[in-house]
Amino acid sequence: MSKKRWIHLLSVYSMIYTVITLLNSVVYLCGGIYEDPSGNWHELDRAIILLIGAAAFELCTNLPIQPLLLRYAAAYIPSLLSAFGYVWFTGLREPLAKTAYSDIWMNFTGLFLLLSAANAIAGVYRKKRIKTTDTAGNPES
Repeated sequence: MSKKRWIHLLSVYSMIYTVITLLNSVVYLCGGIYEDPSGNWHELDRAIILLIGAAAFELCTNLPIQPLLLRYAAAYIPSLLSAFGYVWFTGLREPLAKTAYSDIWMNFTGLFLLLSAANAIAGVYRKKRIKTTDTAGNPES
C-alpha cells in the first residue's frame, strides 16, 4: 500500500474518531454528566472499536467477492465478532454495562450500514461515469 493511501486512511480514521468523541461528549453534557465516567479506558476502547470498523470497511472495498452484498457480509460478520470479542475482553478489566453488547451492535452496525451504502452509491456513480466516458476521456454524445 502506498504512503499516500496510508496517510489518507489515517486522516479518515482520525476524523471519524474526533467526530465520535465530540458527539459522545455532547451526549454526556446534555445528560448532565460533566466527566466521562469510564475515563481513559473508554477513549482507548473507542479507538480500538473504530480500528476494527475501519478494517471492516477496507475489507468491503477491497475483497474480490461478488455480488456486493456477499462481500459486505464477508466483511461484516468477522468484524462484528471481533468487536464482540473486544467487548468481552473489556469485561475482564471492568464490569460491563448491561447494554454493552446491544450498544456495540447498534453503533457498529449503524456505522457499517452507513459507510456500506455510501460505498455502494459511490461505486454505482463511478461505473456510470466510466460508461459515459469513451477511452479518450471525452464524454459521449
